[in-house]
Amino acid sequence: MRQVRYSVAMSLDGYIAGPNGEYDWIIIDPEIDFQALYARYDAILVGRKSLMPMLESGEEEEIMPGMKTYVFSTTLEPQDYPHFTVVSENVKVFVEALKRDQGKDIWLFGGGELFRSLNKLGLVDGVDVAIIPILLGEGIPFLPSTENPTTLELSANRVYSSGTVSLEYNTRK
Repeated sequence: MRQVRYSVAMSLDGYIAGPNGEYDWIIIDPEIDFQALYARYDAILVGRKSLMPMLESGEEEEIMPGMKTYVFSTTLEPQDYPHFTVVSENVKVFVEALKRDQGKDIWLFGGGELFRSLNKLGLVDGVDVAIIPILLGEGIPFLPSTENPTTLELSANRVYSSGTVSLEYNTRK
């Protein structure tokens, strides 16, 4: 079965974006094998709040080339976003069916609120975070407050010469 993995960059103080959604602080470390990272997935899950800045930067047709994009929103109209599949109801049933489909793993691309919602439903199989050596002081948190603690098991880690630390965890179910 395919896994849903929350794979994201985070500042050392726990933010995945600046206060206005900016992500220009993320170091693109040349040691990171981005081709291998992208090859692991064939679909991405993204929330409306994460989608909007991407659309403003011109990523209208494909957020990640070669990956099917599923946008979770109760306010977007599917006909206005023909390049994406808008999911507005029956989220648990939809994601469970997606996980059963043939294919590669599914990248939970953003953001923190979508992660919290899918994790609460027991749909997140792993958390992969690249901790960037910067303190933002404020911004969009990695995980907005939650009443559901999740136990994780470390499955891989690496420290890059830039100071970025990559951690991969599997969720315990």
